[in-house]
Amino acid sequence: MGQSCVVIGASHAAAGFVTGLRQDGWEGRIQVIGDEPLIPYHRPPLSKAILAGEKTIEESYIRPEEVYKKANVEFMLGTRAEAINTENKEVILTDGAKVSFDKLALTVGSRVRKITMPGDDLEGIYYLRDYNDVQQIKMKIKPGGNAVIIGGGYIGLEAAAVLNKLGMKVTVLEMMSRVLERVTSPEISEFYTRVHTEEGVNIICELGATGLEGNETVERVLCNDGSSFDADLVIIGIGIVPNSEIAEQAGLKVENGIVVDEYARTSDPDIVAAGDCTYHYNKIYDRWIRLESVQNASDQARVAASTVAGKEKAYNALPWFWSDQYDVKLQIAGLSQGYQDIIVRGDRNSSRSFAVFYLKDELVIAVDAINKAPEFMMGKRLISDKLKINRDKLSDENVHMKEVVIS
Repeated sequence: MGQSCVVIGASHAAAGFVTGLRQDGWEGRIQVIGDEPLIPYHRPPLSKAILAGEKTIEESYIRPEEVYKKANVEFMLGTRAEAINTENKEVILTDGAKVSFDKLALTVGSRVRKITMPGDDLEGIYYLRDYNDVQQIKMKIKPGGNAVIIGGGYIGLEAAAVLNKLGMKVTVLEMMSRVLERVTSPEISEFYTRVHTEEGVNIICELGATGLEGNETVERVLCNDGSSFDADLVIIGIGIVPNSEIAEQAGLKVENGIVVDEYARTSDPDIVAAGDCTYHYNKIYDRWIRLESVQNASDQARVAASTVAGKEKAYNALPWFWSDQYDVKLQIAGLSQGYQDIIVRGDRNSSRSFAVFYLKDELVIAVDAINKAPEFMMGKRLISDKLKINRDKLSDENVHMKEVVIS
């Protein structure tokens, strides 16, 4: 078999890594260790189409099983890696078994951030991160029932949209001053508050949950102002944290995730990492970042595969993201943190189709495009190529996007 490459984490990044590794000519053994009983699947549909019952988990597989079989990729599913012995080049599993490797890929992703408060062990309280979570939540959905979502981030709002469509009375509690405050501008936050309110969801900001009450099963959520909300179902979405502990225990460099270079190499030259778990330098924004996105998982995994196969290529992809809620498709290109000014293209106050361009030093650094695919596509070019724009033309949605660039 020649050399062996072991992959820890049957994630989105793992799917891209193993197929990329074969494409790059790796002839050795490939083994994937995954703690879920499923081959890699798309996670974004969990809070949308799968929760809504519109898509099965099999339809969400990133690649069919046949692809992995053809590539001679071995899966060890329902198995957890406990530790890495870098000196002996072994992965130790929870049952004590050892898996030897010549090269190792860490595609371990991230996990939900959990809350600690009275009543947090009651039935009917869920996080939304994997397929098992969705299966549990679906059993609690009932038209006319009360659902409380703690956390007004993308996952929380996506789940709110689905539960609302399925007939539940939904309340979203956000302790910060606006929904999506950590990730986007006030203009986008105001838009989503308007849309959810129009659809019948109750969004309350600057209100924190302090406890959960019920007789074995959750019945209400208590808040820091003395108020409470009836709840047949509670979903908590307050962020995720990288699964970097196994790397740190193995002596790899960890800082807000597993530190990797532009070739996805960790501090150990025989170990690469990709996806949500990594902390890497981004040339476009000239800073270190950790990205929680499908785009990063896919692109970085492909780079990691090339590195292992001895065909190094640097990672320099532009980050992009998306979110689907009701009839609204949000497409995000770039990172807006640190913007100095914005340009709004379209009517953000009453329509459901507009774009917000974020500028720094008169250059576009990010765009949030809501039902505006051309703006998203052109926005990626404006950012990547650092193109100068005509502000008046960019703000006029009647002007074609190709005409906004100053030649």
